[in-house]
Amino acid sequence: MISNNIKKFVFGNPINTGAVVKDIDTSVGVPKEFEYDRATDSFSFSFEKDDAVYGLGETVRGINKRGWIYVSNNYDDPHHEETKSSLYASQNFLIIDNSKRCFGIFIDNPGTVTFDIGYTNSDLFTISFEDNDTYFYVIDGNTPYEIVSSFRSLIGRSYIPPIWAFGFGQSRWGYESADDIRTVAKRYKELNIPIDMIYLDIDYMQDFKDFTVNPERFPDFENFVAEMKNEGIHLVPIIDAGVKIQKDYDIYEEGVAGDYFCKKEDGSNLVAAVWPGKVHFPDFLNSKARKWFGDKYKILTDVGIEGFWNDMNEPAIFYTEDHLKEVFSEIKNYENMELDIWSFFEFKDLIGSIDNYPEDYKRFYHDFDGIKIRHDKVHNLYGFYMTRSAGEAFERNNPDKRILMFSRSSYTGMHRYGGIWTGDNLSWWSHLLLNIKQMPSLSMTGFLYSGADIGGFGGNTTEDLVLRWTEFGIFTPLFRNHCALGCREQEMYQFEKTSDFKNIVELRYSLIPYIYSEFMKAVLNNTMYCAPLAFEYRHDERCKEIEDQLLIGSSIMIAPVYEQNKTGRYVYLPEEMKLIRFRSCNDYDEEVLSSGDHYVKADLNELLVFIRKGKVLPLAKPARHVNDIDFENLSYITFDSKPDDYDLYRDDGISRI
Repeated sequence: MISNNIKKFVFGNPINTGAVVKDIDTSVGVPKEFEYDRATDSFSFSFEKDDAVYGLGETVRGINKRGWIYVSNNYDDPHHEETKSSLYASQNFLIIDNSKRCFGIFIDNPGTVTFDIGYTNSDLFTISFEDNDTYFYVIDGNTPYEIVSSFRSLIGRSYIPPIWAFGFGQSRWGYESADDIRTVAKRYKELNIPIDMIYLDIDYMQDFKDFTVNPERFPDFENFVAEMKNEGIHLVPIIDAGVKIQKDYDIYEEGVAGDYFCKKEDGSNLVAAVWPGKVHFPDFLNSKARKWFGDKYKILTDVGIEGFWNDMNEPAIFYTEDHLKEVFSEIKNYENMELDIWSFFEFKDLIGSIDNYPEDYKRFYHDFDGIKIRHDKVHNLYGFYMTRSAGEAFERNNPDKRILMFSRSSYTGMHRYGGIWTGDNLSWWSHLLLNIKQMPSLSMTGFLYSGADIGGFGGNTTEDLVLRWTEFGIFTPLFRNHCALGCREQEMYQFEKTSDFKNIVELRYSLIPYIYSEFMKAVLNNTMYCAPLAFEYRHDERCKEIEDQLLIGSSIMIAPVYEQNKTGRYVYLPEEMKLIRFRSCNDYDEEVLSSGDHYVKADLNELLVFIRKGKVLPLAKPARHVNDIDFENLSYITFDSKPDDYDLYRDDGISRI
């Protein structure tokens, strides 16, 4: 199928990014679907009125991308507002679909790519580049599902985490000691709320240095890891992209001796800053440096750690030594100046330019296995190759079991080595809705193990937001509550409605046989775990406009409540379905609803699941940990079907496949 329906076009002198795993013959000329403007080195496509555009993975706005301008330029920005064009990821896969035609494109270019999808001209889709060194793939198909399947075959199989990683995880920046972690585990145990993971943010490190543990706050770390594991808890530490510049710090000393760090034009190592102060960045695009850094994860896996999250790997830069000097030099010009409106904003912009300064990404270079290339030309690969570094090391050093790995920054291809979380969101109801809309696009692009920080990372959350977000989050493969230092603490035991939280998290554990089955089928068959209604009901015009109802696997549709003070919502059913109004895994109502529009009640402690006709939803008995789930004695909710109609996927959940 790949050789027949995928065409590859080459422009400029592209590098092999590692995104694609299949060989495709090169076609001559320009994709017939697009016009090429040699003067601007851009491609354009004229929309028809009913064209919808899907894809781009982790972005702002809706499932249908028409009407905005998106820029693939991985960026550390916690303010995921509608006015933004870039987030942490670049997944340059899109599908253009209407009732008469359907095709996909993949733009394999790791530099800055701009997708103007009807923003400048509402009827025109334009793709432009800072540097058009691009592999341009066009994928033909009859349906979006066919195109997704072909694309996923092109880029390789998605990452598979251990089954315990489908349990609930609690995180917070601010767990400063082993006793803080013990308290979290104890409080969840006292309330009998299921939990499988507690995350270690930067507090566990010695002076924020990678692959170190603070011996005073986390003494006897190996025994502590074992202690938590005996409680059914996996500890999941964070790893940063920057290596602290410090004499006698072995990671730094080895990196310098091995020449593993990114260089400036003059051959010296770039000096930047992140959490620990001044750092060097490992040159993950160099295979020797990648192997060296990846093998460092063994320091932690050797003491029992079985999961990690990679952060700050766009890479985020607090400042570079060079630009900081430039800023301090220019500040002097404003010292005795009366600042009017123009000079005030100039001064403010000067100070604000310190972090993630675009020109800083042009100051350093990679040795891409013999090719010297400036960072901004391959910027979007950095997080991918950091996670590739870890993933390849896990295959070498832990060949018999799966290791949990997910990342903040990504590019197509990283999906083979780890999942993602959607970064530093905020405790906004609109970010719950954004999370809902991002999930199908991530599933399209192969990032199946994904999720958001439930409750919001930044800002002060509310109990009802955390509860509603948890009700949606039980359907995302990565299911983690996380928040920032200084914000309202949002562990479930911090709120009054602990029994409601318990019921919802128990429902997640009851659903894990279904969630894991549907996830694994999506991985192994190159299909989607989470899909928009428009993919399944392609010729139903209403479904093209519905972006707050999702298909989860083959059996169910969900309709989350994502607005404050709502006790119900309107739902559109493209076909007859059975509504299950869950209050817990043992307490729910069933009602068959006809196709069409319905207002459906959903109190704060209730969530809505719709079973499609002829489908089956398996449920397990609630358990405190994933390993305690009984996969053999399941109950089934059916709708014009029998339990045997459901194909339950089973494996040991740990061995590599």
